[in-house]
Amino acid sequence: MLRIAVVGSGPSGVYTAEALARQEAVPQVAVDVLDRLPCPYGLVRYGVAPDHEKIKSLQGNLRRVLEDPRIRFLGNVTAGGPGLPPERMLELYHAVVYCVGAATDRHLGVPGEDLPGSFSATRFVSWYSAHPDEAPDEFLLSARSAVVVGVGNVAVDVARILARGAAELRRTDVPEEALRALEKSRVTDVHMVGRRGPSQAKFTTKELRELGALADADVLVREDELALDPAYADPQALPAVARRNVEVLRDWAGRLPAGHRRRIHLRFFLRPAALLGEDKVAGVRFERTLPDGQGGVRGSGAFEDIDAQLVLRSVGYRGVAMEGLPFDEALGIVPNEEGRVLRDGGRSPGEYVAGWIKRGPTGVIGTNRPCAKETATALLADAEALLARGELSADPLEGLRAAGQRPVEWTGWEAIEAAEAALGRSLDRATVKIPDWAGLLAAAAGSPGCPG
Repeated sequence: MLRIAVVGSGPSGVYTAEALARQEAVPQVAVDVLDRLPCPYGLVRYGVAPDHEKIKSLQGNLRRVLEDPRIRFLGNVTAGGPGLPPERMLELYHAVVYCVGAATDRHLGVPGEDLPGSFSATRFVSWYSAHPDEAPDEFLLSARSAVVVGVGNVAVDVARILARGAAELRRTDVPEEALRALEKSRVTDVHMVGRRGPSQAKFTTKELRELGALADADVLVREDELALDPAYADPQALPAVARRNVEVLRDWAGRLPAGHRRRIHLRFFLRPAALLGEDKVAGVRFERTLPDGQGGVRGSGAFEDIDAQLVLRSVGYRGVAMEGLPFDEALGIVPNEEGRVLRDGGRSPGEYVAGWIKRGPTGVIGTNRPCAKETATALLADAEALLARGELSADPLEGLRAAGQRPVEWTGWEAIEAAEAALGRSLDRATVKIPDWAGLLAAAAGSPGCPG
C-alpha cells in the first residue's frame, strides 16, 4: 500500500488528498491529511470573513473529501518541527506533500510600522475568525479612524467588518470576544488606500459592491483621484472585472453621503511613506503617486496625512521556510518542478508541494484544484519508485505518537463541532467558534482517540 501524508488541510491539501485517493492508476493508496491545528479547512475556516456564508459553505465540499475512507484527518500534528523533520516524515510515509500555504504577510517597509496600533490584516482576520494563535485583543475600542493599506479582497473584508454593525454579525460564527469588542467599537471612519488606480485594484466587483450595501455606512470616493487613472474616462478596453470596478466607483463618486454613522473612504494613488506617532499610531503619511505610463506609478513629492489610531496593512502574503525543506527566499516558495521538491537542483524522492508554497500566493480558492492535480499526477507517476522503498514498519499514526504528537482524529473534530454548536445555543446564537487552543483541545478530548 502506498502511504502518503498531505501536510495542510486547507483547499490545496484537501484537493491533493482527493486527487490521490480517487485515482485508479495505483490500486492501494492511503492518505493522511495532517494539520497543525485541531480543526480542518485552513483558510476556509480561518480566512474567509464570517459574513461570507456562501464561500464558507465550501467546508461542506471539503468535509465530504475528508470523510472518504481512504483519507484520514489527523489534526494537532506539527510536521516540520524538531520532532517531525522531513526526514522523519519519510520514515513514516512513502511520500509527503506539503500544502502549508503562505503563512506570513508582507510589510510596508516604512518608518513607524512597528508602532502600537499597527497590525497586519492577517492578524485582524485571525482575530475575528477565532484562530487559536491570535490572543483576544480589543484593539478596536479606542480607535475612531482606521486606515487599511491595500485594495484587494482581504482589505475589503477588514474594511467591511470594521464598518458593519455588530448586530449583523451575531448570526455568524464570529467568536463572542470579538463580537463584544465590535459592539463597543468607536471606529467611525475607515480609509482603504491603494498606491495605484482603480483599474489596477485587486478586489472583485462582488466584494466591492458589498461595501455599498452596508446598512449604516456611507462609501465616499473622490472623483479627482479616479480621474488620475488613464482608463477612467473610457474603461471599455479593461478586463471585465476591472471595468465593472471602475463603473461601480464612478457611480459612487456621483453620490451624496446619506449621513450614516460610519464612513468608508476609498482612496487611490497614495503610497504610505511613514506611520506617525510617538508611543502609538496617530496617523499615516502618504505620498501622492501618479501613473508612470508603463502600468506603474511614480512619486509626486506631494504628501498627505490621514489621522488614524488603527492601521491594518493588507499588501500580500508570503511563504515561510519550513525547517528541513529547501526554500527560495526571493520567491517565497519551495523550489519544485511540477510539484516535485528540488534539492540542490535535483528532485528529492518522496517530497512534493502544492498550493501557495508551490506557486506563490496567487489565484482564488478554485485555482488550487488544478495545482493539486498536477502535483498528484507527478507523485503517482513516481509510485513505483516510491513503493520500491518497501513496506513501512508500522501505521504512521503510531509513529506520530511516538514522536510526541497528540493527533486529533476526525471524531475529535466532530466533538469540536458539537461543542461550538452548544456554545452558540448557550449564547442564543448560531454556531460560535471556540477561539483558543485550550478550549479546542478540551472539546476534542470529549471523543475517543483524541488527546486527553
